[in-house]
Amino acid sequence: MTRNRSLLPPIRRRTVLAGAALALLTSVAPTALAQDISGELVIMQWQGGTDLEMWHEVEAAFIEMHPGVTVREFVPAGGQGDARGGMRTAIMGGEVVDIIINTWPAFRVELMTAGILRPIEEQWETFGWSEQLGDSWKELGSIDGVPYGVTYTYGDRSGIWYKTEHMEKAGIAEPPKTWDEFLASFEKLKAAGYGTPVAIPAKYWAHAEWFESLLLRTAGVDFAAQLARHEVPWTDPKVKEALMKFAEMLEAGCCGDVSVMLANDLDQSYAQIFRADEANYLLIGMWTNSTLKNDYGLTEGEDYSLFQFPALGMGFDDTSSVDTKELNATTNGANPAAADAFLDFIIGPEASDIMARYGYASPSSAMDQSLLGPAQQIATEAVANSKVQFVLGDLLPGDLVDEYRVQLQRFLQDPSEANIDTVLAAIEAKAAVSY
Repeated sequence: MTRNRSLLPPIRRRTVLAGAALALLTSVAPTALAQDISGELVIMQWQGGTDLEMWHEVEAAFIEMHPGVTVREFVPAGGQGDARGGMRTAIMGGEVVDIIINTWPAFRVELMTAGILRPIEEQWETFGWSEQLGDSWKELGSIDGVPYGVTYTYGDRSGIWYKTEHMEKAGIAEPPKTWDEFLASFEKLKAAGYGTPVAIPAKYWAHAEWFESLLLRTAGVDFAAQLARHEVPWTDPKVKEALMKFAEMLEAGCCGDVSVMLANDLDQSYAQIFRADEANYLLIGMWTNSTLKNDYGLTEGEDYSLFQFPALGMGFDDTSSVDTKELNATTNGANPAAADAFLDFIIGPEASDIMARYGYASPSSAMDQSLLGPAQQIATEAVANSKVQFVLGDLLPGDLVDEYRVQLQRFLQDPSEANIDTVLAAIEAKAAVSY
């Protein structure tokens, strides 16, 4: 497998992408089930670390099944921030790929509108994907009822990770279940020597996680979906209520020096908790399970675990934020037969079980559930019993999500009510021109 890297700078405007793509791309007809596929399969790959290691194992298993195929990964330019900018630039620059790994529902719509993605409705029937994926997963990957994405993993984004040793030393017998219990646990952790109870990696995007779960717990999934579509303004009192709850957490002494938060990326926050023993709680996605198992050598359920976001008692405690990763097939890919076969493979037992061993849940019924560890089982059960909503930042247009994250960084620096009003007005001003 070879991996190419684009050196082009990121492009932020969706309208520019659409114009360039329409000139660039040609449409191809969907392919039927292919048994003897061959040739090069090009995948746009932006993952890193353990995710990339897992993906290479998946690719190797696919090649073993289809020895006539070679896989080439195209890696767009970009760092730990949002990868969409580098992906836009690569496509505009003429890069031709067969498959795009995507985690942003809004980006799927953007790519489809620009003529970059081909529908996979015929493939869904031909390959019998409904046998592995329920109708709800088909709907999640669809635009206006037409499927464009095959979801291959999903994660709980309202789960709070912690190091069990820290909780034991702080005398916290079980994870807090309510918001008040959660806030009260900060002083216990500090008394046990953990000066920063909550690690918030605010350098790029992860600081938004707290706001997004708080929005669900204060206003519900329907309101969050309306906000994502800009059917309600960011200045709505319900949005302010979520930030006021976030301010409560900051004022309770959760997070230490704001300059440290703004300087920390996700890797530094992992190290802050699980190596330096300086912090305890971290609200972040289920890839953490794989990172802690494979990069840190920790034992799931013994050295670390997670609990679901604490209840606020405002009528929406049965909600969770979720993310997904899906595969999209392109209109101009040179090997649509191999692309379709890979989409079929990714929800089959071989790929699903590889992901489970790395700590990831697959929506496919072909996955061996017994391979999931205790932390993943907690998260999977929580999601199954929740009203769920996609990660808000993944639903926003690319230019708006940048402003959204910057303004939340400004909120962290000054969580006063007056500044909350200023922050929300700035996001609303950007939203007014982004849809």
